[in-house]
Amino acid sequence: MPAPHWIHSAAIRWACTGIALAAAACAPLSPKPAKTSEAPPVAAACPPALAALARCLAGQDSAGAYYLIAMPHQWNGHLVLHAHGGPALGAPRPERSAADLERWAIMVKAGYAWAGSTFRQGGVEVRAAAEDTERLRQIFVGHVAQPRRTILHGQSWGASVAARGAEMFTSTTQGQRPYDAVLLTSGVLAGGSRSYDFRTDLRVVYQYLCNNHPRPTEVQYPLNIGLPADATLTQADLAARVNECLGLDKPASARTPEQQRRVKVITDVIRIPASSIQGHMNWATFHFRDVVQHRTGGASPFGNEGVRYRGSDDYAALNAGVLRYRAHPAALARFAQDTDPTGRIPVPVLTVKGIDDATAFVELDAAFKTTMEQAGTSGHLVQTFTRHSSHSYLSDPTYPTLMAALLRWVEEGTRPTPASIASQCPALEATFGKGCAFVPEYRPAALNTRVPERAPQ
Repeated sequence: MPAPHWIHSAAIRWACTGIALAAAACAPLSPKPAKTSEAPPVAAACPPALAALARCLAGQDSAGAYYLIAMPHQWNGHLVLHAHGGPALGAPRPERSAADLERWAIMVKAGYAWAGSTFRQGGVEVRAAAEDTERLRQIFVGHVAQPRRTILHGQSWGASVAARGAEMFTSTTQGQRPYDAVLLTSGVLAGGSRSYDFRTDLRVVYQYLCNNHPRPTEVQYPLNIGLPADATLTQADLAARVNECLGLDKPASARTPEQQRRVKVITDVIRIPASSIQGHMNWATFHFRDVVQHRTGGASPFGNEGVRYRGSDDYAALNAGVLRYRAHPAALARFAQDTDPTGRIPVPVLTVKGIDDATAFVELDAAFKTTMEQAGTSGHLVQTFTRHSSHSYLSDPTYPTLMAALLRWVEEGTRPTPASIASQCPALEATFGKGCAFVPEYRPAALNTRVPERAPQ
């Protein structure tokens, strides 16, 4: 199917400032090396879906992070610098960047160069990941090419990395801005001090109902540390315990009445679907341990003091029975300093979130908007929402639409609206396939309408 008429009529302008269809070639810029002590990347195999469209480069930076770069043969001159989600625990592996590039192949198919780092370490360390992402930008500029525009893209937890990175790095040694705009997709955007509160709630409600994590015969530890440092419990072990209590490995019709009752209490009180309970339990166990043991000096930044749980038929018994914890003030301050965005981002920021995202729900975006307003930068922010329930990836036409809107904003000074973005998406379905689902009128409720506030620390 041919591209819509308006794309052809503006081919020259759009080829280098936004949509960059594969048929709209723009000659790659010649590399303009900048001073860098980083070793140059080497040629690498691209994922099969991109082998005919791009050349790939790979390397390991001086801090130990692996990275992968994809350069389209028909490059539009712009770079997407990617901060991945997760985060994974354990040492970085180069396969991570390859998997990220496969997921975000749409950027390369739309003509953008793409670069993604594994980060130097696993675990919840936002500022370090932002540093690794900026180091990759310098490698790209120093050894590959000088992009016309650089868009910093953060996905899921990586959105917090990108938001912090855009605050941390506002100028280069040459006095220029390293990032021209920021795209935050399916983001965890309320900072570590607020984004994970519901997982603390999940741990205590689950333990009230199930009493098997830990079991009564095991060492009892504060649930807000996730897991003791020397515990040998694995994700498979945890899944077995969750299934033992809740029967999540079975259809709802095959669960016992007691299992179904417990599932209903969790889904009603924590306000997450049954399908996401296991994933959030993993986070509230293994990632909480990573935070406490490696980021906050052995004290927990997580607490539920003062929380009133609602949604259960017997909420009085629930509130009387759940374990209560107070976040350690110094640990909370340390974690917030690393993970909480300040909103002081000097360039355009565009966000997108599926309305029914059960991993990073929409109310987190409301908190981020408040952060930007308090920083006096709300004019730099436009938020969009879609009729999607997925978290890891929304749809192919969604992302080129957002990139085009961002670049128009940068190049022409035209701040988009949710309505203007929604109206531009259908024209791209002819090239990128169906999947436009923007809901321009949607506005999320405040975070405290979904996650109860904690007592002041």
